[in-house]
Order: sequence, then structure tokens, then C-alpha cells
Amino acid sequence: MTEEILVLGATGKTGRRVVRTLEAAGATLRKASRATGFDWNDQSTWKPFLHGATAAYLIAPEDPSAAHPFVELAAASGLRRLVLLSGRGLDKTPPNVFQSMHAAEKAVRESDLDWTILRANNFNQNFSEEIWQPEIEAGRLSLPVDDTPEPFVDVQDIAEVAALTLTTDNHQGQTYDLTGPEGVTFTEAVSKIATATARQIELVKLTPAEYREALLAQGAPEEVATELNGMFEAMRKGHLATPTDDIARLLNRPATSFDTYVSETWR
Repeated sequence: MTEEILVLGATGKTGRRVVRTLEAAGATLRKASRATGFDWNDQSTWKPFLHGATAAYLIAPEDPSAAHPFVELAAASGLRRLVLLSGRGLDKTPPNVFQSMHAAEKAVRESDLDWTILRANNFNQNFSEEIWQPEIEAGRLSLPVDDTPEPFVDVQDIAEVAALTLTTDNHQGQTYDLTGPEGVTFTEAVSKIATATARQIELVKLTPAEYREALLAQGAPEEVATELNGMFEAMRKGHLATPTDDIARLLNRPATSFDTYVSETWR
């Protein structure tokens, strides 16, 4: 019987790399996204993707209330293994910040599935894919940061760890903190990209209040502004600043450095 792996968010930043990594390894996949008919807001679309799947890669749904019923349905449908992408430092984050991640972790931990949680730092690719990309390309990135380092993690590293934990044993009940190999301040990160592109890029350090007002002016909901400010507060407090060796241990190679990311992306 062919084992099939369900990849949620198959066209997203991590999901499409998980798909490519698993396909390169010869895995049989089901790709769930809006393009293929999966809708987090319509539970009737979940079962066809889950039926017969043996493992799944999950990104927390935007609606926290969707997490528990999805995990319940996954177990009832015969899924055995679930790998959840979450955020580093979530255990130090208030319940009202990143509620969807809290709900997803709780649902997964309370299930009878063989689960693994991947808690990741900010991605290298946040600078080059969505998120901060427009501001970087415009030459001015404005964020509520200080000089606390961030061990940015490469999304391909996350994808390879996800593929490993989806297809091999001995990761049940484990929570892995996925980081880059060293901490880089936002000032350093922006400077490295500016040097690589031979462009002027300014980093503007906002106060949390200024950042909130900027987000609201862009049309972001109040809860999104609260969550993002909560994340940056955790970063400024140093909760995410120390690199781990989880990627190196799991993949038997060093985690991708920020310099490598810059040289491969910003040419």
C-alpha cells in the first residue's frame, strides 16, 4: 500500500519547499491549497485530502478554532504522523499572541498521533519573499527592532527537517527549535543585503507604538498588529537570540548561514 503524505499550504513559503524536497526523495504527495480545493473555512473540503493519507505537514490555520477539529478529523481518518510548523519561543509568548499557533500546538499535543513540532525563528526568506521584501526593494525597512541578534533560519533547512520527520521514525513527541547557525542583527542583515545588491537600504528602528500605527495604516487588523508587536518584543528580550544545533544534528550538516542565503539570493 502506497503511503501518501499530505502537505498543507503546498504553495506557501515552506510548503512548496517541503513538496519539492519530498518529491525529490520519491514520496507520494497530496498537495493541499486553495488552488487544489482545500479551504480552512470549509470543513467539508478537509476529509478528501485526509482520507487515506498516512502523514501530514501542517501550518497553523489562521482561525484558531479550526485546529482542534482538523487534528481530530486527521486521527479519525487514519493519519498516523503529523508534523506541525510553529514559532520559536511560543512557550514564552502570551496566549493572546499567535493564538493560532497556540491552538495548533495544543491540538497536536493532545492528540494520539505521532506528532513532531518544528519551532522556527524568523526566516531568511522574509527579506526576499513577501513580508519585508517590498520595503527592502524600496530601500527602507521599518521595524520595532534593536541590536539583539536573530539567528534567522533558512526555509530550505526547515523543509528538509520537515521531510525527515515526516518519513523517518524516532521523532514522535519531539519539539525542535530550528535556527540559523549564528545570530545576525537587523542592522547587519540589511547591510549584507545592501552590499550584495550595491544599493542603499535604510533600517528604521520604530517604537512598538509607531509600528502598530504603521500596520494599522496599511490596513492590518488590530489583532495582527498585537501579534507582530508581541513577536518583536520577544525578540528584543532575547528569547529567540541563541542559536540551536537542532538542524545540524538532524540533517548531519551545518544550518545554512545568513551569508550563504544572501549570496544565493541577492545577486
